[in-house]
Amino acid sequence: MAPYVSIPVSPESDSAPNHHHSSPGEESPLRSRRGILRNGFGIKTNGLQVGLKPERGWARRNYRFVRHRLLGTALQRREKGEHHGRRRDFHVLGEHEIEVTWIGHASFLVRTPLRNILIDPNWALWHGPVKRARHPGCLLEHLPPIDLVLITHAHFDHLHRPSLKAIANGQTVLVPQGVGKVLKRLQFSKVREMHNWELHLDEGLEVVFTPSHHWGARMAVDTHRGFGGFIIKTPHASLYHSGDSAYFGGFKEIGERHAIDTALLPIGAYESPSGRDVHMNPEEAIKAFGDLGARQMIPMHYGHFPLGNEGMHEPLHRLQAAAQAGGLSERVIVPPEGAPVLV
Repeated sequence: MAPYVSIPVSPESDSAPNHHHSSPGEESPLRSRRGILRNGFGIKTNGLQVGLKPERGWARRNYRFVRHRLLGTALQRREKGEHHGRRRDFHVLGEHEIEVTWIGHASFLVRTPLRNILIDPNWALWHGPVKRARHPGCLLEHLPPIDLVLITHAHFDHLHRPSLKAIANGQTVLVPQGVGKVLKRLQFSKVREMHNWELHLDEGLEVVFTPSHHWGARMAVDTHRGFGGFIIKTPHASLYHSGDSAYFGGFKEIGERHAIDTALLPIGAYESPSGRDVHMNPEEAIKAFGDLGARQMIPMHYGHFPLGNEGMHEPLHRLQAAAQAGGLSERVIVPPEGAPVLV
């Protein structure tokens, strides 16, 4: 059985942020800042969507990416974490507990006392020419029964149809607006498309869809597809998965609207070959962590797929340095793939 990393969270801590919950009719600071922009293809989008047009110098950056990242990773042996291939028992959780297991990249198994949830499940070893550098933290056949699936956006490294096909067994899956059609012919009983701040209730569980600063096109032209993150709440604990996002002011509003115990935040792929501002770097992730007012942070979106020009180990090293500089090392938890964490 895999060892547990237990993180005590005191609900009475006097360091807890003061949260403001907007009423349904109240104007959101995030909404009031949105403008209508045009992306690289001249299609109107709201101000949270990144355009598709690459920045100047993209050819040089792409040459570097192909030579040093794609080819370098393709020639290396895929690594295995210490928990890879291990079957573990899934004990009954206490009513105050949420268990989080990082599968790798942005994929997580989240267990609550009543529900087993997968977020952005991806067991792919290749995405086209992009080789996975590390094996997933557990095998698909070792998962517990899954009750609910959450998909943050339609990019191939977050919505991986073969993984979803292996998981689908009559569950409900929550996706952003415009993504439901991508799941056609998969054996889910219900696919619900969600708008920003929309709430889904499931056996005492609350799931809220939140904004991000990214884009959702699966192909170059389907820019109508939404993107975002999720907050999962039990009566006693809460967990936030941001999905992919560049740093933006919306993190502060998310934290003002909802008390967050644990934040799962991306730290990799920040040196985009296109030059676009589409992912946070580790220092920005620490800033987002502060904006959210979360009690603790678990990093994601690093170490598995080479999607940026930074080195594969650079994001984690920079995160640890930034956390230490900010006096946050004890609140930034870095579990290995496949190791369950109680939050």
